[in-house]
Amino acid sequence: MFVARWQIDAKFGHKQAVIDSLKQWDRDIGRAAGTDKMDLKIMTGSIGAREATVEAHHTVETLAQLESFFQALGKSDAHAKWSKTLEEHVVSGTAFWQIFRVV
Repeated sequence: MFVARWQIDAKFGHKQAVIDSLKQWDRDIGRAAGTDKMDLKIMTGSIGAREATVEAHHTVETLAQLESFFQALGKSDAHAKWSKTLEEHVVSGTAFWQIFRVV
């Protein structure tokens, strides 16, 4: 089992817009790409972390499941459009993925 963590930092005053957009993304785009088969949690910085940080944790059984998810997103026009809309709310260059193995 693996946890794929996607992290991004919101611009000052835009964190709730990022959270709302990510929830909307899950409903409208992510589920079509496979988040309905994952345990998805949205988190934000609280204590000892940057308050501007928003993370989505996707728990998957296999790396093949994660690869299939990434491929589906890469082909999604809706995901590309959503990414452009999100851009106005986030600090450029802060998005990244980390993949962790559950032990």
